[in-house]
Amino acid sequence: MADQEKNVDSESLKALCVQVLQKLKVPRDEAEITADVLVRADLRGIESHGVSRLPRYAKRLMNGWIPSKAKLTMKKETPVSLLVDGENSLGQVVAYRTMERCIEKAKKSHLAFAAVTHGNHIGIAGYYAMMALKENMIGLCMTNAWPLVVPTFGIEPILGTNPIAVAIPTKYAPPYVLDMATSVVPIGKMEVYKRHGKPVPVGWAIDEESQPAVDTETVMRCVYKTKRGGLLPLGGSEETAGYKGFGLTVLVDILSGILPGAAYGPYIGTPDDPKPSNIGQFLGVIDVNAFTPLEEFKERMDLMIRTIKDSSKAKGQNRIYIHGEKEWELEAEYRKTGIPMYIKVWESLRDLAKQLELDFHI
Repeated sequence: MADQEKNVDSESLKALCVQVLQKLKVPRDEAEITADVLVRADLRGIESHGVSRLPRYAKRLMNGWIPSKAKLTMKKETPVSLLVDGENSLGQVVAYRTMERCIEKAKKSHLAFAAVTHGNHIGIAGYYAMMALKENMIGLCMTNAWPLVVPTFGIEPILGTNPIAVAIPTKYAPPYVLDMATSVVPIGKMEVYKRHGKPVPVGWAIDEESQPAVDTETVMRCVYKTKRGGLLPLGGSEETAGYKGFGLTVLVDILSGILPGAAYGPYIGTPDDPKPSNIGQFLGVIDVNAFTPLEEFKERMDLMIRTIKDSSKAKGQNRIYIHGEKEWELEAEYRKTGIPMYIKVWESLRDLAKQLELDFHI
C-alpha cells in the first residue's frame, strides 16, 4: 500500500487546515484549535478522525449548516460544574473551550465536570482528556454520536459509537491514555477500510439479516440507507459479552445526551443532514492532590505500568503495551518523518484547496 500513500509534514498539514478554515471565515484561533485536533489524530495513527474529516466540516461551513464563528453560552454554572450550549458551533472549539474552563475550575475546587448540548463532532475524544495532562490532572471526555450501532439482540442502528477517553499523568512512563469507541470499531475505521479495499473482520458488524457483514459496502448500506444492521457494540454479540459494550454506549448517551438536554440515540443528526446534529459531550478534570500527593500518585502509576509490562508474555510476544503507548511512539515518529497519508485523502484535500482557490503545498 506504500505506493498509495504520501508522507506529509504535520506542520504543513496543519497550516493547510488553518488556511481552509480561515477561508471559510473561521477565526484564526478557532481554526488553529480545529486543525490541531485533526492533525493530532493523524499523528497518533487515528486516521479515521484526522484530516480526512476536513472536507466534511468544510461542506457544513460552506452550506451554512454551522456558523463560522463559535458561540458558547453558559446555561448553568457552579464552582465544580458547567452546562454549556454549543450553539451548533464547530465541535472542536466548543469542547476545547469547555475543557479549558474545567481545568480552571479544578485548579480552585480540585475537580470539575461539564456537559455540552447543541454540539457537533469533536474529533478524537482523547485530545480533550489529554489537555488535563499539562496540569498533572486526570482528564475525561466522552461524546455521543449519530446512530450506527445496533443494541444487543437488536437489528436497528439506533446508538452511536459513543467514545470514552481518559488521560492520567505518570512520572517517567508515557501517560496512560484510554481513547476508545464503545462499539467494536468506530465508523471511521470502516471508512478507512473502504479506502484501502480491506474486508471487514467477522464480529465488527451485522447485515440486515443479522448475519456478519464482511464488506464495507454492506455496512455503509445498513447504517446509512436501510437502517437495518450496523456496527456491533464493544464485545460483539451477546455470547461474547457485547451487552457490556451496549451498556457503556447507553451510559455515554445518558451523560452526554440526557444529562445536558442534547439529542441521543436515533435523534442525533447525521453529518450530511443540514439540521443541527445536537451532539452532546461530558467532560471532566480531577486534581490528583484532592486524594493523594501528586508525586506519590505518579510514582505508583509508573510502578503499576512497569508491573504490567514486566509480566510474562504470551508465546511469540515480547512486549505488552499500555493504553496510549503505541500512539505516543507513533506521534514522535510521525513528527520526524511525516504522516503517511492515503492518496485519496491527499487528493480530497488538494481538490478542496483548489475549490477555495488556495495554494496546495503538502
